[in-house]
Amino acid sequence: MTDMTDRAINWLEYSKSVAPQKPVMMYFAPGAAHAPHHAPKEWRDKFKGQFDKGWDVVRQETYERQLKMGIIPKGTKLTPRPDWVTPWDKLSADQKKLFARLMENYAGYLSFADHETGRLLEAISKLPDADNTLIFYIVGDNGASSEGGMEGTVNEIKALSGISTPLADNLKHLDEIGGPNTEPHYPVGWAWAGNAPFQWVKQVASHFGGSRNPMVVSWPKVIKDKGGMRSQFVHLIDVLPTVLDASHLPAPKTVDGVEQKPMDGVSFLSTFTDKNAKPVRTRQYFEIFSNRAIYDNGWVAATQHTFPWRQDFAPGNWDKDKWELYNIDEDYSESVDLAKKYPEKLKELQAIFDEEAKKYNVYPLDDRGTGRLISPKPTPSDPKRKHFTFYAGATRLAETASPNTKNKSHSITAEIELKSKSDSGIIVASGGSSAGFALYVQNGKPVYHYNYFDDARYVITSKESLPIGKSTVRFDFAYDGGGTGKGGTGKLYINDKLVGEGRIDKTVAARFGIDTFGIGEDSGSPVAKSYKAPFKFTGIIDKVEIDLK
Repeated sequence: MTDMTDRAINWLEYSKSVAPQKPVMMYFAPGAAHAPHHAPKEWRDKFKGQFDKGWDVVRQETYERQLKMGIIPKGTKLTPRPDWVTPWDKLSADQKKLFARLMENYAGYLSFADHETGRLLEAISKLPDADNTLIFYIVGDNGASSEGGMEGTVNEIKALSGISTPLADNLKHLDEIGGPNTEPHYPVGWAWAGNAPFQWVKQVASHFGGSRNPMVVSWPKVIKDKGGMRSQFVHLIDVLPTVLDASHLPAPKTVDGVEQKPMDGVSFLSTFTDKNAKPVRTRQYFEIFSNRAIYDNGWVAATQHTFPWRQDFAPGNWDKDKWELYNIDEDYSESVDLAKKYPEKLKELQAIFDEEAKKYNVYPLDDRGTGRLISPKPTPSDPKRKHFTFYAGATRLAETASPNTKNKSHSITAEIELKSKSDSGIIVASGGSSAGFALYVQNGKPVYHYNYFDDARYVITSKESLPIGKSTVRFDFAYDGGGTGKGGTGKLYINDKLVGEGRIDKTVAARFGIDTFGIGEDSGSPVAKSYKAPFKFTGIIDKVEIDLK
């Protein structure tokens, strides 16, 4: 993030140096505090011991601080601990040790992001038109996340794939948490604590714990109520219309020749100068994985359907969902369910949700978790495409935009040239330390490495060295079939001669992670531990062809 901040500052200063009279617009979106949680060690260390008190105490302290600072209205109730959160004092010593460390790491990560954002804001304050700069600082990503599961994780994509890791295995990485060899995420209890005073967590869009986030707006030339609070209901989609309104610009009717749909958002510019301004948004639907809600003039109807930390539920059964009803004008934290008291009001809001869901294409509902990840996606550029040709320099391609070799037989054929016996490096790699595959040259021999969530690693090394000059390296994978995530047999060839063979007992069914696909280098975290990324190929790659069977 330091590099990202440096580039942002440089861009702003450069733009204002060249044309100080011209306005600029910047979208600055840090990875924090999204998983995986990484932070420099000095930032992680700042929080040592600060979460040993546990999530029950931290949530209570957070709530009390919110009341004192006026962030939440007086009289707001702190919603009670649900049955899916284990009381901190019921945890084992090892659980407490791991869970506290995961939260220390997260706090360091978030604070580091705050620090870097502060550097950007400081740079903005020195620009010639700083007072006429409108800044929206939106904190959060649909509420604090429970995607780390009940026990937390050091491999987030593994957890999202519905595969749990024993506590003892996670503890082995205690001192690595937050560093480059882990992709950590804290457990469910900290997500609950982080969403005080609300119920639920990220993905559970039915309740404010899964959707409501803080936003700070600064515009010194216009907003004089520094530190003032605003209670009008607004949504993320209202931000851009507000920017356009403030800039006296109409919404574009076309972009690059493509006709645009009308924006659904509305400007809340009026709230900048009047804390009692009339609310501009009176209705808004919410839906993620069939967790859904409808807001209408101070009332909220909500139904929770799925659990983010469980991926094995039976899909469907929407008609069995229990709906709740809240009056958030009087009950900010959604602590008192009024469904039984006002059944007709609940029916009215359910009908409104149905109306909005049809209007904005929410239907059909889809509550699959891992199943949605595993479901085959259209092949990039052509749904029927089975053959791909890549050339040197094709790097940092998103996994979802690269050939999907999962759950099927496939082959990788590379035309390469070695200039000397010492040439080495990546031919093609996808994924990283969390999971993935790499075909590379090391010690003069081609190697295929398959990383199954760092739980199992399968390595097939050629028995023969590559010749100096041009050659063809091919890897064939024969998938066992019989479902997703099954094993298969891999074979390595040099110039059509079989030089290596081995079993790969387990494969990743859905996603390798946040790392990318690349030719000639492993540009994210390394797939294998036998080399240091990016491990650029020092020979010549003519082309790499991938065929999906």
